[in-house]
Amino acid sequence: MSGIGPWWSRAVFYQVYPRSFADSNGDGVGDLDGVAARLDYLEVLGVDAIWLNPVTVSPMADHGYDVADARDVDPLFGGLDALDRMIAAAHQRGIKVTMDLVPNHTSSQHPWFQAAVAAGPGAQRERYIFRDGRGADGALPPNNWVSVFGGPAWTRVTEPDGNPGQWYLHLFDAEQPDLNWDNPEVFDDFEKTLRFWLDRGVDGFRIDVAHGMAKPPGLPDMKNPNIGMLRLDDNDPRFNHDGVHDIHRAIRRVFNDYPHAVAIGEVWVFDNEQFAKYLRPDELHLGFNFRLLRAEFDAADIRDAITNSLAAAAIEGATPTWTLANHDVEREVTRYGGGEVGLARARAMALVMLALPGAVFVYNGQELGLPNVELPDEALQDPVWFRSGGRERGRDGVRVPMPWEGDEPPFGFSDTPDTWLPIPPEWARLTVERQLREPDSTLNFWRRALRLRHERRESSGTTLEWLDAPADAVIFRVAGGLVCALNVGAEPIDLPDGEVLLASGQVVDGTLPPGAAAWLVKQPLDEPE
Repeated sequence: MSGIGPWWSRAVFYQVYPRSFADSNGDGVGDLDGVAARLDYLEVLGVDAIWLNPVTVSPMADHGYDVADARDVDPLFGGLDALDRMIAAAHQRGIKVTMDLVPNHTSSQHPWFQAAVAAGPGAQRERYIFRDGRGADGALPPNNWVSVFGGPAWTRVTEPDGNPGQWYLHLFDAEQPDLNWDNPEVFDDFEKTLRFWLDRGVDGFRIDVAHGMAKPPGLPDMKNPNIGMLRLDDNDPRFNHDGVHDIHRAIRRVFNDYPHAVAIGEVWVFDNEQFAKYLRPDELHLGFNFRLLRAEFDAADIRDAITNSLAAAAIEGATPTWTLANHDVEREVTRYGGGEVGLARARAMALVMLALPGAVFVYNGQELGLPNVELPDEALQDPVWFRSGGRERGRDGVRVPMPWEGDEPPFGFSDTPDTWLPIPPEWARLTVERQLREPDSTLNFWRRALRLRHERRESSGTTLEWLDAPADAVIFRVAGGLVCALNVGAEPIDLPDGEVLLASGQVVDGTLPPGAAAWLVKQPLDEPE
C-alpha cells in the first residue's frame, strides 16, 4: 500500500554500485548500459527507486567519490548519453533514479584544485582548505586531524618555486581535497550541479558525507586522533559542525523548485537530537540512520536500534529510514555469523527491516544472500588498504560484482573473466538465474516480502507498538496491523495469534525456529497474486 505522503516516504531504494552491477562492453567494469539492460530484473524484484553510486567524471582513486567534473558522466560508465538512456528506461518501468553527490570534496584532478596548486598561496586556494604548517619551516601539519581512510588528513604541496609549501586538508584520501564551504563560489557551483541533474530528470540525490562540509573555526585539534580508520564519534571536530545546517538549508531551497525530488543525507551522527537537526523541514527530506545496521543479532540491541531510530525521526516529524547493508560495510550474511547461520539471520532481519515504517535501502546483491569475499591481496583496490600499509583490508569484499547466470565466473556480469574484482566460483549457487528457478531461494523470499510490503494494507502506517515477547525475541505491530516476530534465541518461540503471511524459517505448530522471523495478520486475507 502506498499510503499517504510523498513517493519516497515508503519507497524501497535499491543501491546500484555501478562498477559491480552489469558490464555491457566487456571491459570487466560495470556501466550504465549494463544497469539499463538489467532494469527488468529490478522491476521483477519490486523496488521503487535506484540509488546510483557515483558515475561522474573521476580518476577513480576512490571509485568515483573523487569527482573531477560533477556535471558529466565518466566514459568508463558510458558517458552522459548512457545515463539519459538509463533514466528514461527506468522511468518507463515506474522506477525512480537517485544519484550520489559528493559535496565535501573534489578530486585532486579537478580544474579548481589544479589551478590552486599551480597558483601558489592566494585567492585561487580559497576554494579549498590550505593552511601554513606548524613548526620550523612549516614542516608539521596544521593540526592533528587524521584521514578517515588512515594516515594524516593533510598533505603538503610543492610550490611553483619548487620549495615545500602549504598543506591542504583531505578528510579522506589525499586525492580528495576538502572544499571550503565558507567560500560562496563553492555553493554557487554546487547549485549548478544540482539543477543540471534535476533538469535532466534525476529524482533526487544521496548526499555523501552530509555531516561534513562545514569546518569549525580555527580547525581545533582532535581529542582522539587514534580513533581508527572508518570510525567516527559525536565529539569529532572534523564533522557535524553547526554551520553544515546553513548549507543544507541552501540546498533545500534549490529542491523546493523541484517538488518531486528527494534529498537524502549520509549522516553519521549518533545523538538523536543532533541527528534530527538534519531532518528539520527546511533541510534534508531523509537521513540515513545506521543504528539497525550497527546492531548485533541480539533482541535488546535490535529493539534499541528501532526505538532510537523512530525517536530520532519523530523529533522533527520526519520519515525514518532503514538499512542493513551498503558498499562501505561488511555484508550482513557475514556480519551475522556467516554460512547458513548468517544467511538465516540475514533473511530474518530483512523481514524486520521491511516491516518497519518509512523508507528502506537495499544494497545490490543483498537480495541474493551474498556474503563478503576474502579477496587476495593483489586484487585489493580500496584506498583504505593502501593508506593503512596493508593493515586494513578495506571494503572491496562487499563490492564484488553481481552473479547473474551460468556455472562459472564471471556469471553473466561481463564477457570477460578478468573482472575488476574477481568473483568466487562458489557463487554459482547464488546467481540470479538459479535463484529465480528455486521457489525457496533468498531472491524469491525477498520478492515475496517486497510484494507484500507494497500490496498489503496491514503493512501501512507510520507508527508501531511493541508486543509482549520472550527475552530472546522482538515482536511489534505496525499501525496497519502487520505483526513482525523475530527469534534471536536458541530455542523456538510461540508466535502471536494470527495468519502467517511470510516466514524466513519453517513455522511448525505455531512456533518460530531460532534465527528466523515471521509476518502475521489477525484476519487471514488472500495473498496478492
